[in-house]
Amino acid sequence: MDLTSLLKNKGYLTLIGAQAISSIGDWLSIVAIITMVGLKWNASPLEVSLIMLCLAIPMALFGPVAGVVADRLNRKTLMISSDLIRAMLIFFLAFADTIWMVYICLFSVGMFSAVFIPAKNAKLKELVPDDDMRSAMSITSMIDSSTKILGPLLSGVLVTAFGAKPVFFIDSATFLLSALLLCFLPKAVVIVVEEKEERDEKKDTNSTSFFKELASGFTFVKQHSFMLVGLLFLGSSLLVLQLSDSQIIVLLRELTYASPDLFGYAVTAAGAGTFLSGLYLTKKTDYNPIIMMLIGVSGVGLGFGLMALFTFFDFGLSTVWCTLFAFIAGFTAGFVFVPFHATVQMNTPVHMTGKVFGVVNSVTTTATIIGPLLGGWLSTIIGVIPTFIITGSILIMMSVIGLILRHKIDGREEHVPESKSRTSGAATN
Repeated sequence: MDLTSLLKNKGYLTLIGAQAISSIGDWLSIVAIITMVGLKWNASPLEVSLIMLCLAIPMALFGPVAGVVADRLNRKTLMISSDLIRAMLIFFLAFADTIWMVYICLFSVGMFSAVFIPAKNAKLKELVPDDDMRSAMSITSMIDSSTKILGPLLSGVLVTAFGAKPVFFIDSATFLLSALLLCFLPKAVVIVVEEKEERDEKKDTNSTSFFKELASGFTFVKQHSFMLVGLLFLGSSLLVLQLSDSQIIVLLRELTYASPDLFGYAVTAAGAGTFLSGLYLTKKTDYNPIIMMLIGVSGVGLGFGLMALFTFFDFGLSTVWCTLFAFIAGFTAGFVFVPFHATVQMNTPVHMTGKVFGVVNSVTTTATIIGPLLGGWLSTIIGVIPTFIITGSILIMMSVIGLILRHKIDGREEHVPESKSRTSGAATN
């Protein structure tokens, strides 16, 4: 597909520019925090694991609530405010002298990240026409995967050269720069609706409570078969990805001969795979989303399942096949993430986007919490190789069942009419 119109969309370019800057900053601080707490303070394994939980739990708990807020208030203002507050919190981390101060700061950062994500997705709906949405989501996926590779690498260099404290200052500055970029986003514009719908909406606004609005996000997802089943596939794939990420080093220990750098190769290959699948999907936009997701789910299961089988038989050339299977898992994971998010964007009215993506973010974040915990528990109980094989097989079985029932969950739902789904255009600043 021709990306010319998307690349000429200044509002979209501004939004993804801010996303890229803040995403790199996120990874900078995570590596710096773990270095500071784990090495300098000699924290216990449990204390280190709570670091990631402090970031993830608020997004899982408050995602739906934040989605309602994103649909009620000015999204641009919410994003800028969230960036400014997170900049302040990360700045305070540089002066933390107890682990509880770190936990409090990170929990607060997670809360404001929970607000930022649905507001960003809702703003994206305003800025990008449906014809360009699939390419837009592919580019977003490319940014996410590339920052996951570059961020830790850059952070490791900076922490080694300057220590953890300057990295916190740099991360704080990335949030400030992101907020500055967001100031140039188009102002909020009035949603174009038919007169009758406008009257009904005003009536609903007066009579509907905050909690009913909160429930409406879940109701909307339940009423759309693709969103409901797609969210199941997305959550399951992400859970297995997180499970595998947390246990892959344990799996590789089972090999008789393995390069010390094999873990790094596998992680990099998975990230590169996701990046390249995003690049592919920027051009290939005429896909059936449910078929693409099913290919992705089976690919993730196949990649990690084969990695476990090859480890069980202790095959040689582990650097080659482990890197290849990690790449396959990462590449096909992009086939799950991009089509789902793009189709949800296209089939959700602009006034519901925040609530719907609040629900989606809550489910995906919950998967990132449960995945490592489940992986550790299963690997302890039944062993790491059976854990990889079983979870991979479950994903493949899910994709086969989905293929059989695909006519009931086809993602080619009728799009919300343009006048109902988005704003009339970009206003000037």
